[in-house]
Amino acid sequence: MTIILAPMEGVVDHLMRDMLTQVGGFDLCVTEFVRIVDQLLPSRVYYRLCPELHQQGKTAAGVPVRVQLLGQDPDWLAENAYRAVSLGSHGIDLNFGCPAKTVNNSKGGAVLLKETQRLYDIVSAVRKAVPAEQLVSAKIRLGFEDKSMAIENAQAIEAAGADLLVIHARTKVEGYKPPAYWDWIGKIRQHTSIPIIANGEIWSLDDAKQCQQQSACYDLMLGRGALALPNLAQVIKGTQLPMNWEQVKQLLIQYSGYEIFGDKGRYYPNRIKQWLGYLSRQYIEAEELFSRIRTLRHSDEIVTQLEQ
Repeated sequence: MTIILAPMEGVVDHLMRDMLTQVGGFDLCVTEFVRIVDQLLPSRVYYRLCPELHQQGKTAAGVPVRVQLLGQDPDWLAENAYRAVSLGSHGIDLNFGCPAKTVNNSKGGAVLLKETQRLYDIVSAVRKAVPAEQLVSAKIRLGFEDKSMAIENAQAIEAAGADLLVIHARTKVEGYKPPAYWDWIGKIRQHTSIPIIANGEIWSLDDAKQCQQQSACYDLMLGRGALALPNLAQVIKGTQLPMNWEQVKQLLIQYSGYEIFGDKGRYYPNRIKQWLGYLSRQYIEAEELFSRIRTLRHSDEIVTQLEQ
Protein backbone atom coordinates (compact mmCIF):
# COMPACT_ATOMS: atom_id res chain seq x y z
CA MET A 1 0.00 0.00 0.00
CA THR A 2 1.22 3.49 -0.88
CA ILE A 3 0.19 6.31 1.44
CA ILE A 4 0.90 9.91 0.45
CA LEU A 5 0.91 12.95 2.74
CA ALA A 6 -1.41 15.53 1.19
CA PRO A 7 -0.47 19.10 0.35
CA MET A 8 -2.28 21.50 2.70
CA GLU A 9 -1.54 25.18 2.22
CA GLY A 10 -0.46 26.89 5.42
CA VAL A 11 -0.50 23.61 7.33
CA VAL A 12 1.78 20.93 5.90
CA ASP A 13 5.03 22.82 5.39
CA HIS A 14 8.52 21.32 5.53
CA LEU A 15 8.48 21.26 9.35
CA MET A 16 5.26 19.27 9.47
CA ARG A 17 6.47 16.99 6.66
CA ASP A 18 9.61 16.29 8.64
CA MET A 19 7.65 15.58 11.80
CA LEU A 20 5.04 13.29 10.24
CA THR A 21 7.49 11.33 8.10
CA GLN A 22 9.59 10.66 11.19
CA VAL A 23 6.47 9.23 12.81
CA GLY A 24 6.36 7.03 9.71
CA GLY A 25 4.05 5.28 7.29
CA PHE A 26 4.25 7.76 4.43
CA ASP A 27 5.81 6.88 1.07
CA LEU A 28 5.66 10.34 -0.53
CA CYS A 29 4.96 13.96 0.41
CA VAL A 30 3.52 16.67 -1.84
CA THR A 31 4.36 20.31 -1.13
CA GLU A 32 2.03 23.24 -0.72
CA PHE A 33 1.37 24.63 -4.19
CA VAL A 34 3.71 26.96 -6.03
CA ARG A 35 1.57 29.47 -7.90
CA ILE A 36 2.67 29.92 -11.52
CA VAL A 37 1.42 32.92 -13.50
CA ASP A 38 3.56 34.25 -16.33
CA GLN A 39 7.22 33.66 -15.55
CA LEU A 40 9.87 31.10 -14.73
CA LEU A 41 10.31 31.38 -10.99
CA PRO A 42 13.84 31.63 -9.56
CA SER A 43 15.33 28.63 -7.81
CA ARG A 44 15.11 30.34 -4.43
CA VAL A 45 11.31 30.14 -4.52
CA TYR A 46 11.47 26.36 -4.78
CA TYR A 47 14.13 26.06 -2.10
CA ARG A 48 12.06 28.22 0.24
CA LEU A 49 8.89 26.15 -0.19
CA CYS A 50 10.71 22.83 -0.39
CA PRO A 51 13.97 22.96 1.61
CA GLU A 52 14.21 19.21 1.11
CA LEU A 53 15.60 20.00 -2.35
CA HIS A 54 18.87 20.71 -0.55
CA GLN A 55 18.93 17.06 0.58
CA GLN A 56 18.14 15.18 -2.63
CA GLY A 57 14.46 16.03 -2.42
CA LYS A 58 13.80 13.92 0.68
CA THR A 59 12.78 14.54 4.27
CA ALA A 60 15.20 13.68 7.06
CA ALA A 61 13.40 10.33 7.33
CA GLY A 62 14.19 9.62 3.67
CA VAL A 63 10.69 10.14 2.25
CA PRO A 64 10.64 11.67 -1.27
CA VAL A 65 8.98 15.06 -1.76
CA ARG A 66 7.14 16.16 -4.92
CA VAL A 67 6.66 19.83 -5.76
CA GLN A 68 3.09 20.84 -6.61
CA LEU A 69 2.39 23.55 -9.17
CA LEU A 70 -0.80 25.56 -9.59
CA GLY A 71 -1.72 27.76 -12.53
CA GLN A 72 -3.52 27.93 -15.85
CA ASP A 73 -0.81 28.55 -18.46
CA PRO A 74 0.49 25.26 -19.94
CA ASP A 75 3.78 26.70 -21.20
CA TRP A 76 4.78 28.46 -18.00
CA LEU A 77 3.75 25.46 -15.94
CA ALA A 78 5.90 23.26 -18.19
CA GLU A 79 8.97 25.50 -17.80
CA ASN A 80 8.59 25.64 -14.03
CA ALA A 81 8.01 21.90 -13.85
CA TYR A 82 11.31 21.30 -15.59
CA ARG A 83 13.05 23.66 -13.17
CA ALA A 84 11.55 21.94 -10.13
CA VAL A 85 12.67 18.45 -11.16
CA SER A 86 16.08 19.84 -12.15
CA LEU A 87 16.44 21.09 -8.58
CA GLY A 88 15.61 17.66 -7.19
CA SER A 89 11.83 17.35 -6.93
CA HIS A 90 10.65 13.74 -7.19
CA GLY A 91 8.30 14.35 -10.07
CA ILE A 92 5.64 17.06 -10.42
CA ASP A 93 2.12 17.30 -9.07
CA LEU A 94 -0.49 19.56 -10.68
CA ASN A 95 -3.16 21.18 -8.54
CA PHE A 96 -6.66 21.02 -10.02
CA GLY A 97 -8.38 20.68 -6.68
CA CYS A 98 -7.81 23.77 -4.53
CA PRO A 99 -11.24 25.16 -3.54
CA ALA A 100 -10.06 28.57 -2.27
CA LYS A 101 -11.97 31.48 -3.81
CA THR A 102 -8.87 33.61 -4.28
CA VAL A 103 -7.20 30.78 -6.21
CA ASN A 104 -10.28 29.95 -8.28
CA ASN A 105 -10.88 33.62 -9.11
CA SER A 106 -7.37 33.68 -10.59
CA LYS A 107 -8.21 30.70 -12.82
CA GLY A 108 -6.32 28.19 -10.71
CA GLY A 109 -7.18 25.05 -8.78
CA ALA A 110 -10.65 23.51 -8.90
CA VAL A 111 -12.12 26.08 -11.30
CA LEU A 112 -10.14 24.39 -14.09
CA LEU A 113 -12.37 21.35 -13.66
CA LYS A 114 -14.84 23.30 -15.80
CA GLU A 115 -12.33 23.24 -18.68
CA THR A 116 -11.49 19.70 -19.72
CA GLN A 117 -9.38 20.83 -22.67
CA ARG A 118 -7.32 23.11 -20.42
CA LEU A 119 -6.63 20.18 -18.10
CA TYR A 120 -5.43 18.16 -21.07
CA ASP A 121 -3.25 20.99 -22.39
CA ILE A 122 -1.58 21.59 -19.02
CA VAL A 123 -0.85 17.95 -18.27
CA SER A 124 0.35 17.35 -21.82
CA ALA A 125 2.74 20.32 -21.76
CA VAL A 126 4.17 19.36 -18.38
CA ARG A 127 4.53 15.69 -19.32
CA LYS A 128 6.50 16.68 -22.45
CA ALA A 129 8.75 19.03 -20.48
CA VAL A 130 9.62 16.67 -17.66
CA PRO A 131 12.08 13.81 -18.21
CA ALA A 132 10.33 10.48 -18.77
CA GLU A 133 11.73 8.92 -15.59
CA GLN A 134 10.04 11.63 -13.48
CA LEU A 135 6.39 11.00 -12.64
CA VAL A 136 3.73 13.60 -13.38
CA SER A 137 0.67 13.40 -11.15
CA ALA A 138 -2.49 15.48 -10.93
CA LYS A 139 -4.87 16.11 -8.04
CA ILE A 140 -8.51 16.78 -8.81
CA ARG A 141 -11.88 16.96 -7.14
CA LEU A 142 -15.00 15.31 -8.52
CA GLY A 143 -15.98 18.58 -10.15
CA PHE A 144 -16.63 22.24 -9.48
CA GLU A 145 -20.38 22.61 -8.92
CA ASP A 146 -21.38 19.01 -9.66
CA LYS A 147 -19.91 15.66 -10.71
CA SER A 148 -21.10 15.64 -14.33
CA MET A 149 -17.58 16.07 -15.77
CA ALA A 150 -15.70 13.83 -13.33
CA ILE A 151 -15.12 10.92 -15.69
CA GLU A 152 -14.40 13.16 -18.68
CA ASN A 153 -11.81 15.16 -16.72
CA ALA A 154 -10.06 12.03 -15.48
CA GLN A 155 -9.96 10.59 -18.99
CA ALA A 156 -8.45 13.82 -20.33
CA ILE A 157 -5.71 13.80 -17.70
CA GLU A 158 -4.94 10.18 -18.51
CA ALA A 159 -4.90 10.86 -22.25
CA ALA A 160 -2.51 13.76 -21.71
CA GLY A 161 0.07 11.39 -20.27
CA ALA A 162 -0.21 11.75 -16.49
CA ASP A 163 1.30 8.84 -14.57
CA LEU A 164 -0.91 9.11 -11.51
CA LEU A 165 -4.21 10.70 -10.50
CA VAL A 166 -5.22 11.68 -6.97
CA ILE A 167 -8.95 12.22 -6.50
CA HIS A 168 -10.44 14.12 -3.59
CA ALA A 169 -13.91 12.61 -3.37
CA ARG A 170 -15.90 15.84 -3.24
CA THR A 171 -16.65 18.77 -5.53
CA LYS A 172 -15.38 22.29 -4.97
CA VAL A 173 -18.84 23.36 -3.77
CA GLU A 174 -18.93 20.46 -1.29
CA GLY A 175 -15.66 21.72 0.16
CA TYR A 176 -14.63 19.63 3.16
CA LYS A 177 -18.10 18.79 4.44
CA PRO A 178 -18.85 15.09 5.10
CA PRO A 179 -19.41 12.76 3.46
CA ALA A 180 -16.76 12.04 0.88
CA TYR A 181 -18.17 10.26 -2.16
CA TRP A 182 -15.63 7.44 -2.42
CA ASP A 183 -17.95 5.45 -4.68
CA TRP A 184 -17.47 8.11 -7.35
CA ILE A 185 -13.77 7.32 -7.44
CA GLY A 186 -14.81 3.73 -8.13
CA LYS A 187 -16.95 4.94 -11.04
CA ILE A 188 -14.01 6.84 -12.48
CA ARG A 189 -11.81 3.77 -12.14
CA GLN A 190 -14.24 1.83 -14.31
CA HIS A 191 -13.62 4.28 -17.17
CA THR A 192 -9.85 4.79 -16.83
CA SER A 193 -6.70 2.72 -16.50
CA ILE A 194 -4.44 5.33 -14.87
CA PRO A 195 -3.33 4.50 -11.29
CA ILE A 196 -5.60 6.37 -8.87
CA ILE A 197 -5.04 7.48 -5.27
CA ALA A 198 -8.16 8.00 -3.12
CA ASN A 199 -8.37 11.05 -0.86
CA GLY A 200 -10.92 12.69 1.42
CA GLU A 201 -12.47 12.15 4.87
CA ILE A 202 -10.09 9.40 6.00
CA TRP A 203 -9.76 9.82 9.76
CA SER A 204 -9.37 6.24 10.96
CA LEU A 205 -8.56 2.66 10.01
CA ASP A 206 -12.26 1.99 9.47
CA ASP A 207 -12.53 5.02 7.18
CA ALA A 208 -9.54 3.79 5.20
CA LYS A 209 -11.06 0.33 4.76
CA GLN A 210 -14.41 1.77 3.66
CA CYS A 211 -12.68 4.14 1.27
CA GLN A 212 -10.66 1.32 -0.27
CA GLN A 213 -13.77 -0.82 -0.66
CA GLN A 214 -15.98 1.88 -2.17
CA SER A 215 -13.32 3.48 -4.38
CA ALA A 216 -11.69 0.21 -5.46
CA CYS A 217 -8.37 1.96 -4.73
CA TYR A 218 -5.76 0.39 -2.51
CA ASP A 219 -3.52 3.46 -2.30
CA LEU A 220 -4.49 6.52 -0.24
CA MET A 221 -3.65 10.17 0.40
CA LEU A 222 -4.07 11.50 3.95
CA GLY A 223 -4.52 15.15 4.87
CA ARG A 224 -6.42 16.37 7.92
CA GLY A 225 -6.68 12.83 9.26
CA ALA A 226 -2.90 12.66 9.67
CA LEU A 227 -2.96 15.88 11.69
CA ALA A 228 -5.71 14.56 13.94
CA LEU A 229 -3.93 11.22 14.47
CA PRO A 230 -0.21 11.67 13.69
CA ASN A 231 0.50 7.96 13.17
CA LEU A 232 -2.64 7.31 11.10
CA ALA A 233 -0.55 6.06 8.17
CA GLN A 234 1.09 3.46 10.41
CA VAL A 235 -2.28 2.48 11.88
CA ILE A 236 -3.74 1.96 8.41
CA LYS A 237 -0.76 -0.15 7.40
CA GLY A 238 -1.21 -2.26 10.51
CA THR A 239 2.21 -1.52 11.97
CA GLN A 240 1.16 0.51 15.02
CA LEU A 241 -1.74 1.14 17.38
CA PRO A 242 -3.08 4.73 17.59
CA MET A 243 -0.78 7.01 19.57
CA ASN A 244 -1.79 7.84 23.12
CA TRP A 245 -1.92 11.42 24.37
CA GLU A 246 1.48 11.29 26.10
CA GLN A 247 3.10 10.29 22.80
CA VAL A 248 1.27 13.07 20.99
CA LYS A 249 2.29 15.59 23.63
CA GLN A 250 5.96 14.70 23.09
CA LEU A 251 5.43 15.34 19.39
CA LEU A 252 3.96 18.74 20.18
CA ILE A 253 6.98 19.61 22.30
CA GLN A 254 9.33 18.44 19.55
CA TYR A 255 7.36 20.42 16.96
CA SER A 256 7.57 23.48 19.21
CA GLY A 257 11.35 23.30 19.05
CA TYR A 258 11.21 23.12 15.26
CA GLU A 259 8.92 26.11 14.98
CA ILE A 260 10.45 28.40 17.58
CA PHE A 261 14.03 27.99 16.42
CA GLY A 262 13.17 27.60 12.74
CA ASP A 263 12.46 30.20 10.12
CA LYS A 264 8.77 30.47 11.05
CA GLY A 265 9.11 31.03 14.78
CA ARG A 266 6.93 34.13 14.77
CA TYR A 267 4.00 32.03 13.56
CA TYR A 268 4.40 29.40 16.26
CA PRO A 269 1.49 30.38 18.57
CA ASN A 270 -0.99 30.25 15.69
CA ARG A 271 0.47 27.06 14.23
CA ILE A 272 0.36 25.09 17.48
CA LYS A 273 -3.22 26.22 18.14
CA GLN A 274 -4.15 25.19 14.60
CA TRP A 275 -2.69 21.71 15.11
CA LEU A 276 -4.48 21.33 18.46
CA GLY A 277 -7.70 22.07 16.61
CA TYR A 278 -7.13 19.00 14.45
CA LEU A 279 -5.93 16.85 17.36
CA SER A 280 -9.06 17.65 19.37
CA ARG A 281 -11.00 15.41 16.98
CA GLN A 282 -9.16 12.40 18.41
CA TYR A 283 -8.00 13.57 21.85
CA ILE A 284 -10.09 15.29 24.52
CA GLU A 285 -6.80 16.38 26.11
CA ALA A 286 -6.02 18.47 23.03
CA GLU A 287 -9.23 20.44 23.52
CA GLU A 288 -8.36 21.02 27.16
CA LEU A 289 -4.84 22.15 26.27
CA PHE A 290 -6.17 24.48 23.59
CA SER A 291 -8.45 26.14 26.15
CA ARG A 292 -5.41 26.79 28.37
CA ILE A 293 -3.26 28.36 25.66
CA ARG A 294 -5.98 30.00 23.58
CA THR A 295 -5.17 33.51 24.79
CA LEU A 296 -1.40 33.05 25.10
CA ARG A 297 0.79 34.84 22.56
CA HIS A 298 4.32 34.10 23.69
CA SER A 299 6.07 30.86 22.73
CA ASP A 300 7.66 30.24 26.12
CA GLU A 301 4.29 30.45 27.86
CA ILE A 302 2.80 27.91 25.45
CA VAL A 303 5.70 25.48 25.83
CA THR A 304 5.37 25.70 29.60
CA GLN A 305 1.76 24.58 29.30
CA LEU A 306 2.76 21.73 26.96
CA GLU A 307 5.33 20.44 29.42
CA GLN A 308 2.92 20.27 32.33
